[in-house]
Order: sequence, then structure tokens, then C-alpha cells
Amino acid sequence: MSKGWDDRAEQWLAWARRPDFDAYWAYRDAFLDRVAPAPGRARLEVGCGEGRVARDLAARGHLVTAIDASAILVAHALEADPDGHYVVGLAEDLPFEAGSFDLVVAYNSLMDVDDMPAAVAEAARVLEPGGRFAVCVTHPVADSGRFETKDVDAPFVIEGSYRGKWPFEGLFERDGLSMNFSGNRYDLENYVAAFEAASLLVERLIEPPPSRPNETRWNRVPNFLMLRCLKPG
Repeated sequence: MSKGWDDRAEQWLAWARRPDFDAYWAYRDAFLDRVAPAPGRARLEVGCGEGRVARDLAARGHLVTAIDASAILVAHALEADPDGHYVVGLAEDLPFEAGSFDLVVAYNSLMDVDDMPAAVAEAARVLEPGGRFAVCVTHPVADSGRFETKDVDAPFVIEGSYRGKWPFEGLFERDGLSMNFSGNRYDLENYVAAFEAASLLVERLIEPPPSRPNETRWNRVPNFLMLRCLKPG
């Protein structure tokens, strides 16, 4: 994502904007209700894509600036939300002054940037003292294995290693849509090390269950990891 998803922007637009389609719809309320703080002074979303998280934050009263490396997706976000503030730029080099925001959100974007620790450091830099960094990532356990079948009680198998960082790329197809995902997988230690290096303190961590009945098997294995970090001061 550091270079943007211009090459798959139309794929993502179709995928993300089909109502109740992907996992976002089963997990967003857990993030918005339990991880994101109440509306405040100024919020930044990093890796906004076509804008659905920014729109949902704005609908709850947040004053949002959103940034993405894909100029195509930023244009689509602005088209869907003409009153929003959308910027083209890199997560690892945010074009904002230090202390500009009281909340930075990274919803399923830290896995996609080229340099995750640098993106975390930049999020910390643009936060004011006492500000929060709210994060959702695919769960490191879910990323490291797979269910053997689609049955609710199917075994979950880790064939390789949970530990470390490794690249990911895969084509997902469902109901006539396809999406090429690529990025990096990290274990929990890698994420926490990045927060620690940026002097961010983890104050909340949840592994939410899905809210949709067709996601039942993810009640046994967490599909997403959500955290909120504090910048002391």
C-alpha cells in the first residue's frame, strides 16, 4: 500500500462497497464502539482506501482527515464524501505537523504498508500528547494458518510458523467478485515492538467475535486483532 493500490483500485471499489459482503461488516462495530474513542478535536485515518472507515467515523461525529497512497481510491473516496478531507500520501511519511491529531486510525492498513514500524512511528509523531492510536489488523494467528474445510467445527491448522514477518499475496474470489490482496504478515511481538519503539502504550486489546452468523467458525479462532495505544504526555 505504500505505493498504493492503483493497480487494483476498481477491484477494491467493487469489493469494499458491496453491502454486507466482506468481513468489515462483521467487525466494524466492535472497532467503532470498543476501540475508537469518542469524537474529539481532529482524527486521521491512515490507509483510507475508498473511504468507508472515514465515512463511518464521520457518521459518528468524528472530524476526519483521511490519507491513502492511491490517488484513484482517494478520488473515489472524495466522490462518495464530497464534504470529507482526503489526502494522497504515504503512511511512512505523513504530510502533517507533529501533534496535529488527537486520534490516528489504521484499520487493516498496517499489514499493507512497506515499512510497518515507520508507519507506526509517523502515527505517533502526528499524535498530540495524550492522543490515541486505534488499530485493526488481521489476527496474527489467523494469518498463520487456515481451516481445513468450511465446516463450523473444522480444524484450524498452522503448517508453517506463526513467528516473525513474512510476505503475503493471494487472490480471493466470491460471488462474482475477485480481489488481489498482498502485504506482510506479522506476529504480535512485531506489532508491539513497533508500538514500544514509538513510545506508545497499549491500553486496550480485543479479539472480537464476528457479528454475522455465517462467520461462526471465527468464534473459535480470532480473525482480527484490535488495539488502542496511548501517546503519553
